[in-house]
Amino acid sequence: MKLFHLSDLHIGLKLMNRDLTEDQQYILNRIVQYAKEKQPDAIMIAGDIYDKAVPSAEAVSLFDSFVTSLKEAVPQSTIMMISGNHDSAPRIDCFRQVLLKQNLYMVGNPPEKEEDHIERITLNDNYGPVHFYLLPFVKPSMVKNIIGTNDGRNYSYSETIKKLIEREEMNTKDRNVLISHQFYLPANKKAEDIERTDSEIRTAGNIDEVSGEVLLPFDYAALGHIHKPMKVGSDVYRYCGTPLPYSMSEAGQDKGIIEIEMKEKGVVETHVLPLKPLHDLRIIEGELKDVLNQSCDDFVRVVLTDKQDLNIFEMQEKLKNAFPRLLEIRRENIRKNNYQAVVKKDVKMDPFSLCTDFLNGVDEEEKDLLQDIINHVKGV
Repeated sequence: MKLFHLSDLHIGLKLMNRDLTEDQQYILNRIVQYAKEKQPDAIMIAGDIYDKAVPSAEAVSLFDSFVTSLKEAVPQSTIMMISGNHDSAPRIDCFRQVLLKQNLYMVGNPPEKEEDHIERITLNDNYGPVHFYLLPFVKPSMVKNIIGTNDGRNYSYSETIKKLIEREEMNTKDRNVLISHQFYLPANKKAEDIERTDSEIRTAGNIDEVSGEVLLPFDYAALGHIHKPMKVGSDVYRYCGTPLPYSMSEAGQDKGIIEIEMKEKGVVETHVLPLKPLHDLRIIEGELKDVLNQSCDDFVRVVLTDKQDLNIFEMQEKLKNAFPRLLEIRRENIRKNNYQAVVKKDVKMDPFSLCTDFLNGVDEEEKDLLQDIINHVKGV
């Protein structure tokens, strides 16, 4: 059985107030092309379909176009998706029963009543059944009526997910796949050891961490929430990351779809289908004249290392012309005032020494200019 693993589409997201509709449309079309070429039996989208709980009309239209194209490209494929922490669970659940007839499963809410269970979908191939468990983003408070509490207090995120999975009484002799949107930690890892990107929402104290050990009953875990591709201690427990870079911390990061080949029980092969964006995200560093020689159409942060002062308006105009998708300009060698310098009351300093000590690192030409200014003020 061939599977596609995607997550964190974040449709409608803006990159530092830059509209990404064109870029998201391009990458979603590329995903459709891969699907048409590879003909997966199932496509899994592990949460954060939209960037906001109430997406714009444009974002909804783009998602609608994507799903329609996907179904046309692989009409026999089963498409499964869950809500993430950015999504509105009730909105993702909308028309859920109607969509089932189109072999399209959109699960927004986790189990809510005692008789409810994690949504399970079973597909079959030559090796037998594969059971897919669709578990949307869960907070402990959302399911306390089902799993109970710990002496009146909500269970931790890790205990909550563990208890929800244990309720399913899975047949581990069959092949089982989990689709989930949580912060899973590899065994013996601390939350602070995991590299996170600036486009992710994080909780104070990483209270949302879930032990990767809860994934052990599954033959594959299609995970969402972490924006950088990452394995949770195994090739078969994975975050695929976002299909596009959504923050400067993702510049130069390889993006892709994880393609999974599930064979007999215990045999799972994975590889990545690369996703090349319409416009890359780059950080270009150097002096202004060298930076301008690297003009491009990508999204760019420019870091200028010029030591001399630059005409701000002229510099900005030149950079905007060289980089139409310029995101920001930073100066690396702007002199930092020496606020830490402490002048003792019993030590008298002349104005010139006081100024040079405060400005920190003035060269000889600047010293001469500073002395002329002081002399002019003093009327010398």
